[in-house]
Amino acid sequence: MNTLDGKVALVTGGSRGIGATIAVVLAEHGADVAVTYRQDASAVVEAVKGTGRRVLALRADAADADAMVQAVDDVVDHFGRIDILVNNAGVVGDLDDMWAVNVKGAWVAAEAAVRHLPRGGRIVNIGSNLAERVPMAGITAYAMTKSALNSMTHGLARDLAQRGINVTQVNPGSTDTDMNPADGPNAPGQLGLIPLGRFGAPREIALTVAHLAGPGGDYITGTSVLVDGGVNA
Repeated sequence: MNTLDGKVALVTGGSRGIGATIAVVLAEHGADVAVTYRQDASAVVEAVKGTGRRVLALRADAADADAMVQAVDDVVDHFGRIDILVNNAGVVGDLDDMWAVNVKGAWVAAEAAVRHLPRGGRIVNIGSNLAERVPMAGITAYAMTKSALNSMTHGLARDLAQRGINVTQVNPGSTDTDMNPADGPNAPGQLGLIPLGRFGAPREIALTVAHLAGPGGDYITGTSVLVDGGVNA
């Protein structure tokens, strides 16, 4: 499992849900991990410590560009390097908030990280299967922000290829988290769209991220990986 030994990863929005699981799985694979959070990161900090890896929690709102730049700099100051950026922070709300976090926040974090990422570095953006297909009404603005993130992934992959930095995107479908529980009121409508007949687990998303961040992702860049149970098939 120690495919990320000696690496340092920053996971934005890493205090809960998919982000917290990504942080723990990257640590299980050998990485030291930093997370940004807005409220409380104590649970993920303890979970990462339980893997034996070092952890750093940074209070930073992804909508605050200065805070995101500072967070990246703090990771480098604390660990001496950064090898992996996972742009996980995301919100559902009004368009301004979603654009500030889902798109601009990811761009600012990537721009800051690129100043430090070495050859072999990784940027993994967490999008949504809605970036590619919108199977229901009422989610246009959110889907639009994730589609913009998808375009950013493609462009950055070309921009950074000569530096040996790979940029990819993981597009989850319905995933069982506090924000979208598999037994919640909106679950039946979503389940009807999923050929595999169940919600995804956060760990299934995180393992995909770990693959892309490690040696398995050496020849993967400029693409999105669907982890959605077949919804977009």
